Amino acid sequence: MTSGIPNIVVSVPTEELADALRPHPAGAEVLVWDMTSPAPREQIDLVVPPYMSMAKVMPRVAEVRTRLVQSQSIGYEGIEEQLPPGKVFANVSSVHEASTAELAVGLTLAAQRRLPTYVRAQDEGRWAPEFSESLADRRVLLLGYGGVGKAVAARLAPFEVELTVVASRARFEDGMPVHGVERLLELLPDAEIVIVTLPGGDATRGILRAEALSALPDGALVVNVGRGPLIDTDALVSELQRGRLRAALDVTDPEPLPSDHPLWSAPGALIVPHIGGASSAMKPRTVRLIRTQIERMLAGEPPLNVVHES
Repeated sequence: MTSGIPNIVVSVPTEELADALRPHPAGAEVLVWDMTSPAPREQIDLVVPPYMSMAKVMPRVAEVRTRLVQSQSIGYEGIEEQLPPGKVFANVSSVHEASTAELAVGLTLAAQRRLPTYVRAQDEGRWAPEFSESLADRRVLLLGYGGVGKAVAARLAPFEVELTVVASRARFEDGMPVHGVERLLELLPDAEIVIVTLPGGDATRGILRAEALSALPDGALVVNVGRGPLIDTDALVSELQRGRLRAALDVTDPEPLPSDHPLWSAPGALIVPHIGGASSAMKPRTVRLIRTQIERMLAGEPPLNVVHES
């Protein structure tokens, strides 16, 4: 360890993650703490909670003195109310964007080319070709232009779509106009596909409510890889049951979706269980980010991706 650099203690939730961090950066002690039991130390400088578990582990975070809580998720809605006083919270920007964008495009293609229909036919041993919708030449409205939205836009480029981008504020970015959200209702009637990548929270809750969904043309596809509450579920179910819209969803409201919920059986619905970031890209990218945070902490530099300080 370099003279003058203090030791830091880091906790990760699994042995697998601790092993992936080897060789551990000089000056850092890495502990495994799954946060189901009391903290192994009174001070843990960098705490990495288990994936998708923030609300459940916050009481444990309150038990320790810590300099950074490093989430393994991009989303952080509700963290202002959950994070104990005196804590710093970072998300994992740079980890999940690529995988979530892959899924957004995959869901769009699957819905457009009717892949669920062919999977059901395969299960029955039926050869049943059908005419389907393309992604090429479609008018796509991308709702959200943060990390995930930009990754989706980059992956849509080779598909020769007509792309319109809507975000929280109007601007010109990456060589294209980005429309402010105040123009959403005006732009929806021309959209054949809407891909939603916005974060959750009060500002975006219900942004695709009944009025917005009814503004879409007949046969339009709604793809959501953001957060479930962005869409009014009852209004969406109504549109699907009428056969007017289609949907491909990685996230739902409520979530997990109860087994008897009408969204499961709604015509034209394709649902996957919030797996946007759950791919083989997650672990190595998470490890790189944690290692960077450790090295920055050892060097006395501020952490990356801080989104809230309580």
